[in-house]
Amino acid sequence: MLGCVTKKKNQVHDRTVYMEVFAENRVAYRVTAGRLDEYGSSYVTYGVEAEDKRSGSLESIADFSRNIEDAVGFAELLITSRTRPRNIYNKALGYLCFSL
Repeated sequence: MLGCVTKKKNQVHDRTVYMEVFAENRVAYRVTAGRLDEYGSSYVTYGVEAEDKRSGSLESIADFSRNIEDAVGFAELLITSRTRPRNIYNKALGYLCFSL
């Protein structure tokens, strides 16, 4: 017997830029704040973006953490390690494994 399982995708809305740093490697790193509705309740979540101004590539994790210190700390790690947008998910996995 086969069945189809659907999952409602949660979208972050009312996003705003909390912090933006333009690094010397010509990548803009941003921490964003937004609202996420989940199971009838709404809460604030913080995301991280990296945008390469040379190539125009943009990668973002819209709901990185509910804690602003974690999001800013991760953005600082991206800046100091000069991470390109294509490597943001690998760095996030390493950061979250270390911080948990």
